[in-house]
Amino acid sequence: MRTLFGISVRSPAFGPAIVLFLALLWATAASAQKPERGSDQILSGTITGSDHQRYIRAPFVLPEGTERLVVSFDYDGRDHKTVIDLGIEDPHGFRGASGGNKASFTIAPTDATPSYLPGPLPAGEWALALAVPNIREGVTAQWQAELWFLRGAEAQWLPDAPAGRGPGWYRGDLHLHTAHSDGSCDSRSGQRVPCPTYRTIEAAADRGLDFVALTEHNTASQAAPLRELAPYFDDMLLIPAREITTFYGHFNVYGVTSFLDFRIAKGSDNSFADIAEQVRSLGGLVSINHPRLPSGEICMGCGWTMPGADLAHADAVEVINGSSSASGGGPEGPVSGIPFWVEALAQGHRLAAIGGSDNHDPARSGDGAVGVPATVVYAEDLSQGAILEGLRRGRSFIDVEGSGQVHLDFTVRTGEATAKMGGRLRVSDSAPIALIADLKAPVGTMLEVLVGTDLIEARPLDGRSDSHTFSLTAERGTRPVWLKLRNSDGDLVALSSALVLDVE
Repeated sequence: MRTLFGISVRSPAFGPAIVLFLALLWATAASAQKPERGSDQILSGTITGSDHQRYIRAPFVLPEGTERLVVSFDYDGRDHKTVIDLGIEDPHGFRGASGGNKASFTIAPTDATPSYLPGPLPAGEWALALAVPNIREGVTAQWQAELWFLRGAEAQWLPDAPAGRGPGWYRGDLHLHTAHSDGSCDSRSGQRVPCPTYRTIEAAADRGLDFVALTEHNTASQAAPLRELAPYFDDMLLIPAREITTFYGHFNVYGVTSFLDFRIAKGSDNSFADIAEQVRSLGGLVSINHPRLPSGEICMGCGWTMPGADLAHADAVEVINGSSSASGGGPEGPVSGIPFWVEALAQGHRLAAIGGSDNHDPARSGDGAVGVPATVVYAEDLSQGAILEGLRRGRSFIDVEGSGQVHLDFTVRTGEATAKMGGRLRVSDSAPIALIADLKAPVGTMLEVLVGTDLIEARPLDGRSDSHTFSLTAERGTRPVWLKLRNSDGDLVALSSALVLDVE
């Protein structure tokens, strides 16, 4: 232990009892994220009756390169009515104060716990700004603060997971815009205004979605209001995301709040691969957006024309975009992303099929409304990590109408080998191949089984069984297998991710 300006500074190696106490304290605080490791620094101090109604400055040095600061604070003496209020200052001034209402907080460039200001984290001397509204004469109290200096993957905002959900299929919208880019809606007086974030989150809650991603163009500023809204919308997962918008195409990134240089131009060193690999290194996921939209003066850079782009750097394709469907002839119309996705699968890329509304107005109805389409993901829990992992594994299907009335999954078996939707299976061209579909849909729905672009079989659903078995044959090569559901009018209502067969 050493003393700095009268404040005790300790290494993270301290007694197990206080470790357990601070861990329990953290579990009750939704205002900050605690990494799964010990703290980087511990500050502690003692106050007495002479500190009544005084301010105490507890300095510490923030290391160069810190991308997120997390502070957890506690003190004793409450049984004697002792009160210590918490705040913080950086080398240039005050960054906020939460008084006695928060036991922990975080500050990052994009977001901060309400009560604190997001922004740059300059290296140098910071200080906890403590205030002592009350301590009685003759009373002595101890306080302690744990500090984490985060960078890289662990510095990304990790939203709290709704409690106790466990493994299951979760519905969400992976493409939404608000006032933080080009989303708009009618104000209370009927004026068209940039639409506040809470309106979109309310619309998602009204549709019964389990998760949403706000994908603003080239900015992560929406992370700040999401952090404020998350404790209230605690039955829904709010995923920080971004639509990287370039001259040569758009792609969504999920689970990343760090700065990403989106500026790809002729002659520049920056590329799609550079950005995608940075996202992956930070624990995020990459999806190509509306790849078949035309690019031109009406919609500059909307279609996918990315020079030299290797889709091995992507994890998913936005196969159905609700707003594009509304204006471009439906989910299988001229601007559908399905052909782009199937061609990429045939080239050997493992890409999940996802859908997003691309909603810009939460009051919109029909195609492009919040949750239309919805992406349904099998995940081990309703957490950001589990949802992103489910997408990486291709455990997803698209509910085109966002109705929640359809379910689509399948397994392929040959001999002793099996694989689920999203997987990959090596088979002999002479071996029998069975596909077992697990479905839920209204009577009269038509199930289609496809290998690549070839329709292998179409079967009406009579409601007597949720499981259907098909025999498959496939020519040698890389053959993606996937499913569609159509309603009685022939409209597409669901589309699965693919399982890739490597036929030898």
